[in-house]
Amino acid sequence: MAEKTIKTIGVLTSGGDAPGMNAAIRAVVRRGLSSGLNVKGIYKGYNGLLNEEIVDMSAKDVSDTIERGGTILYTARCSEFRTAEGQQRGAEICRKHGIDGLVVIGGDGSFAGAQKLANLGINTIGVPGTIDLDIACTEYTIGFDTAVNTAMEAIDKVRDTSTSHERCSIIEVMGRNAGYLAMWCGIANGAEDVLIPEKYDYDEQKLINNIIASRKAGKKHHIIINAEGIGHSEAMAKRIEAATGIETRATILGHMQRGGSPTCKDRVYASMLGALAVDLLVAGKNCRVVGYRHGEFVDFDINEALAMKKDVSPYMWEICNSLSHNYDKHAKK
Repeated sequence: MAEKTIKTIGVLTSGGDAPGMNAAIRAVVRRGLSSGLNVKGIYKGYNGLLNEEIVDMSAKDVSDTIERGGTILYTARCSEFRTAEGQQRGAEICRKHGIDGLVVIGGDGSFAGAQKLANLGINTIGVPGTIDLDIACTEYTIGFDTAVNTAMEAIDKVRDTSTSHERCSIIEVMGRNAGYLAMWCGIANGAEDVLIPEKYDYDEQKLINNIIASRKAGKKHHIIINAEGIGHSEAMAKRIEAATGIETRATILGHMQRGGSPTCKDRVYASMLGALAVDLLVAGKNCRVVGYRHGEFVDFDINEALAMKKDVSPYMWEICNSLSHNYDKHAKK
């Protein structure tokens, strides 16, 4: 059976915001318009879809947005869209507004919603937008590069004051249940210890031993990067200070990692992914997720993408540990 011709597409951002989302929106709008499509923006994710917060978008609407963090379409969580009734109503609203193709920019939770819409007859393409880098089918997600650079710069600053006061500093980065932000910062910032949910054994005594050995070796600071998936940095700092006698402070970087002007990589890659999503819709494709693998911008079946599992690279994790200034085998140096 021949695929129906796409005439109008919609675009929304869902879940947590990520720097570079605006570049993707801009690419969807302008690529769509240049392909002869009508383009509609949907505010506040699936919540806005159900509330019919839908507007026509022109090229001018996305002018001077590529350098802005966050998302000009806003985003929201939507519990109603997790229900079959909400999903059915969302598909009906798409049809009511003439939307026969939809680009969903977000994480795996957003893709699950996109999958449901695709099953209900709305041609849907997912674009990976999350600072967590936790989508298995792609080596790149929109926002990670900006977020990891923001965290790296903040950790450098904390190290300065930690050295001045001869402290131990626990710096908590975001990432939900994934440790990519923490691991990358561990390497980039030269941290003494890195804790990620995929690998942490909760042996706090080992951390304490590292800190004591580091201080005996003349080290003036000790940086521990703690992933959000482990958390409890304030309580950990109190326990470490009580055990070592070394002043220990916790710094939780929080939502500053989500904001800020996107890096060049996030602007360019997001633009490429947004444009590819439109090209797939024009080609009659449905139920796909775009991504980046092995130097190419590619697409996957959304069902296969959601079924994939992702773990941290064992080699990268081993390197992260071996380069730490206070790795066990170097503790006596």
